[in-house]
Amino acid sequence: MRLFEKNGHAIIWGDTIEALSSEIPDGSVDLIFADPPYNIGKNFNGRKDHWPSDEAYLSWCYEWLNLCIAKLKPHGSFYVMTATQNMPYFDIFLRKRLHILSRIVWAYDSSGVQARNYFGSLYEPILFCVKDKDNYTFNTDDILVAARTGATRKLIDYRKPIPTKYNTKKVPGNVWNIPRVRYRMDEYENHPTQKPTALLDRIVKASSNPGDLVLDPFSGTFTTSYVAQSLGRDSLGIEIEEEYVKVGLRRLAIQEHYNGEVLRREPKTYEQQDGPDQQHLAIFERHAQWNTTSHR
Repeated sequence: MRLFEKNGHAIIWGDTIEALSSEIPDGSVDLIFADPPYNIGKNFNGRKDHWPSDEAYLSWCYEWLNLCIAKLKPHGSFYVMTATQNMPYFDIFLRKRLHILSRIVWAYDSSGVQARNYFGSLYEPILFCVKDKDNYTFNTDDILVAARTGATRKLIDYRKPIPTKYNTKKVPGNVWNIPRVRYRMDEYENHPTQKPTALLDRIVKASSNPGDLVLDPFSGTFTTSYVAQSLGRDSLGIEIEEEYVKVGLRRLAIQEHYNGEVLRREPKTYEQQDGPDQQHLAIFERHAQWNTTSHR
């Protein structure tokens, strides 16, 4: 296990159960966002997301879930994701230990490849849980969205003694339409299950305050830590894969070099300016410009 830290932001390179057990004090974290492997066969830089059985996977999940609960402060909040087929087990397990305030559906657009013989999945479930349902952080004003009735349709509520316009802003419901991260997005990193900054932005704003500690026990591309940093929170991310740790070191500006390697974002194919395709395109564009000018 190895620790990297700078300016209130820390990365633990290691197994999450070991790190949660030995490196993080109980009752020390304000907000946890957990997006674990789903046991659906994804390839995380050579590490296969696959357990021998559903029972083995759930047993592992229950272990880190209990550890996460122990790390939360008495007023802390816990957001947890998993595959749709596993969420019922998470729900039953957690409702005996925490208060589940919301069952959120993160809905997104199709990747273009969908099931033909059944209804393909276009969402992922998220549980929003707290330790104390009478004392937890929820910053309503920081997450308001446009209310269609008031902001778009501009309707008036005539049922009131004095007719009143509907509010133009509201707290989001539990269905969040946020696009998945695509290759051409600026935030894209080379990871099979990267979560969008917009998703974490809403969670971190809603359930933490500046200076709070935000923990992500399965950090991946360290979006949780990146968003926490941008919003003035402290962060702690745990990640077992070295390549993803390097992404975190770069995104959080903890280190510029790693074992002699300069940490840079991997260039995308369309950013390769010196390849033959780009050279031919540049020549074509120059000729097109010359032809347009010569015929004026």
